[in-house]
Amino acid sequence: MRRWPPPIPGVAHRRAAAAAAATAASPADELVRQHNRSLAALLRRGRFDAARRLFDAIPARNVVTWNSVLAALARGRDVSAARAFFASMPVRDAVSWNTLLAAYSRSPHSDHLADARRLFDEMPQRDAVTWNTLLGAYVRRGLMGEAEKLFGEMPQRNVASFNTMVTGFFAAGQVNKALDMFDVMPVKDSASLSTLVCGLTKNGRLDEAEDLLTKRLRLTDMDKAVDAYNTLISAYGQVGRVSDARRLFDMIPRGQYQRKMANTRVFERNVVSWNSMMMCYMKTGDVCSARTLFDEMPIKDLVSWNTMIAGYAKVSDMQEAEKLFWEMPDPDVVSWNLIIRGFTHIGEVEHARRFFNKMPERGTISWNTMISGYEQNGDYDGTVKLFTKMLEVGGMPDRHTFSSVLAACASLPMLRLGTQLHQLIEKSFLPDTATCNTLITMYSRGGALTEAEAIFKQMQTQKDFMSWNALIGGYEHHGRAAEALQLFEEMMSARVMPTHITFITLLSACGNAGLVSEGWRVFRTMVHEYGIAARIEHYAALVNLIGRHGELDDALEVINSMPIAPERSVWGSFLGACTAKKNEQLAHMAAKALSKIDPESSAPYVLIHNLHAHEGRWGSASVVREEMERQGVHKHPGYSWIDLHDKVHVFISGDTSHPLIQEIFSVLKGFDMSCRDWS
Repeated sequence: MRRWPPPIPGVAHRRAAAAAAATAASPADELVRQHNRSLAALLRRGRFDAARRLFDAIPARNVVTWNSVLAALARGRDVSAARAFFASMPVRDAVSWNTLLAAYSRSPHSDHLADARRLFDEMPQRDAVTWNTLLGAYVRRGLMGEAEKLFGEMPQRNVASFNTMVTGFFAAGQVNKALDMFDVMPVKDSASLSTLVCGLTKNGRLDEAEDLLTKRLRLTDMDKAVDAYNTLISAYGQVGRVSDARRLFDMIPRGQYQRKMANTRVFERNVVSWNSMMMCYMKTGDVCSARTLFDEMPIKDLVSWNTMIAGYAKVSDMQEAEKLFWEMPDPDVVSWNLIIRGFTHIGEVEHARRFFNKMPERGTISWNTMISGYEQNGDYDGTVKLFTKMLEVGGMPDRHTFSSVLAACASLPMLRLGTQLHQLIEKSFLPDTATCNTLITMYSRGGALTEAEAIFKQMQTQKDFMSWNALIGGYEHHGRAAEALQLFEEMMSARVMPTHITFITLLSACGNAGLVSEGWRVFRTMVHEYGIAARIEHYAALVNLIGRHGELDDALEVINSMPIAPERSVWGSFLGACTAKKNEQLAHMAAKALSKIDPESSAPYVLIHNLHAHEGRWGSASVVREEMERQGVHKHPGYSWIDLHDKVHVFISGDTSHPLIQEIFSVLKGFDMSCRDWS
């Protein structure tokens, strides 16, 4: 028979005492403990409403029961509810007081610091947690004078007290005070070293941090140094100093991970060390070096696998990313989201959807990743359909969800659905700037400029440059150049910096309205007042503006004076202006230049063909069409769509596949006959 060694006396005594206490516990006490365990389980799963119902139904409660609910209210940042609950407690202990103090201390509300101080002064007894909690409240708000005063009054300080002060001094930019505080610490832990290194790196003193770790650290503190080394490796990676990060990584001995060594801490690499170095390589796009490191790792965690998958996705190597994904022992939701985002990024939306459909569980981020993937790849119908499915299965949309779906509604456009989403957003949360900008674009493209203007006015101080661009774009879309120019004047008066998109939109608005002098003024304002270099899009809009006004020679002079080579859009604008003004010589020149840049484009052939046909030169028009066929150039058919009864109907030139095509032709024939009778 196997004989066990005799138990340690102290341990045996504690076990005996615990057993005796359990035996002596009354059935009522045991019932309270069972209720407390059930209450704690509900709160851990975030089911506060169910936990509160259980709390209200418990016939007998002890201080642990009350503290559980109080802690949940404090974690939820509902300080008023926590205070009211605290006031109703029939019995309180040190945990109760410290929990409410922590709620006040963490609150961002400006008045709650004074409330924390009053509660601190009212407390019947204070422990180290009490003092450190209030100390942390001062430090988080940058009130280092009050923090120093409280630190000086503390009857007993522990390592957490010193770490808090070091953190505060670094955050306030008082580096020397932070270093002095670190030097006088009687005891340091791994958090102390990490705090010091993190503070130095955030203040741009990376070399000083390395000097401290590699030259001035006592041997007795080396067992706590690995976390600080990891922090500095990450900091080097953030600023692109990968070789320095690798040198530091190589200084950490390679061995068995600390967590595998019972009750012993040694200075050696842990999984965070490997992950930090991998991330450094990923920052610079060096996936090969990261993979070499990944393959050398003795033990990998989820972060290791996800970092490697994210790296492959970043460089669009989804073949390797997918291969690695299937090798993972237990992918989490982050792993699935990375794969889905990677495939949508390279345009393989259906491949991403197959992964999405296989997910064992989906959170809001997973839905958002797939929905935005559809929207970013121009599949607006897919965006709306997946959003509808999300609502059907009980998914919880957030700001990012609505932003993607609203963008899809703006592109289709689907004004009715967009309006319903707007109402849902206002019921769910206060729209932020990005959401409001998307709403302005959606209403503008859907023809509801009044609603777009109303949202713009309601934003007041929330507006950013994208808000102005969205409404200016709405005016341009509807041919209201005067309003677009007036809004631009207001934008300049508000000292909002315009972007290159602002000027493209304004030049296009002027072109649509034939405002040549105003367009020239906008172009010169962009170049001379704001120092924005003109891009191809600006020149294309300017050439279109001047050319369609009949000033073809001036438009050609703009093209010839461009500091960058004119591209397809510039010559396309000029060709369109030449055909509109029936200048055959310049039109042929522009068509030749456009065909050289884009041989597969049908635009030059079609425009020249139409120019000949309009003049009745059908022989010349036929020659152009034959040349187009000989070169293998095909014209993509035009199409249009309409949103009717929450369904988008698409009509393509020459297509007769619509299920109601006979009824449509019948109505069109009726219109045609009515027009003929009227004329």
